[in-house]
Amino acid sequence: MYFALFSVLACLSISHGLTEENDGKENHCGLLKQLLESSVVSMEVRKNGFHRELEASVDLRTDDLRGVRVLLVHRLPRGVYVDPYQLASLRDQSEWEILIDSAIDLELPAHKTTGFVTHVYPSTDGTTPRLLKVTLPIHARYHEPSFDGKTVTSIKIDPPELLLRTEKCTKPNRSESLIVVDAPCTPKNSSTCAWLKLRPQQEHGPVGLQVPVGDGSLVTPVCAGTLLVTMICCVGLSKYMWKHRIKQ
Repeated sequence: MYFALFSVLACLSISHGLTEENDGKENHCGLLKQLLESSVVSMEVRKNGFHRELEASVDLRTDDLRGVRVLLVHRLPRGVYVDPYQLASLRDQSEWEILIDSAIDLELPAHKTTGFVTHVYPSTDGTTPRLLKVTLPIHARYHEPSFDGKTVTSIKIDPPELLLRTEKCTKPNRSESLIVVDAPCTPKNSSTCAWLKLRPQQEHGPVGLQVPVGDGSLVTPVCAGTLLVTMICCVGLSKYMWKHRIKQ
């Protein structure tokens, strides 16, 4: 009889503990949902020319961010790139860390490469401030020359995706109101975690930057002129060497 009573009490205790644990997880996932619904992400391009800066701003609009982890996902087009060597030199000066999903070839022109994804972790010390600012240096690639008279081309860059997670909201319920994605837990890329994603905001669309392009109609005369100058220089140099009996 005592054994049966003890078994019943143990089962009730375990059930109560699991209920509290599930309620805690649901509460944390609900808080993340509310946080995503109130957060604002914006972005602007700074500087001119081929070397620019993307400044992303995130206003989480709450002061209780204990345990909340933030991840910004930049999906950059093929017209721009980030320099891994430059990022490595800035590592000690920045308050954020970055993970790039593929190798970056710094020499390829825009039409011979593809876009890529960067995962930016704004906070490295375990604390998350309400207002986050991340400045990412980017560089425009050289584009194919234009044959229709255009002297510049436009590159569109979408604002970064905002992802949030906590250690207690490990398996959020997938529903129409929540977007759950898998992304690297840390910049070390040792494993992936479930993150809650902010839905796209209509009021914050892509930003554009313009870079100069060559005039394709000048390809033939430039090539012909270069060849002619090269031949004239070779002939002149050969005559000078023959006149002064210069031998190799």
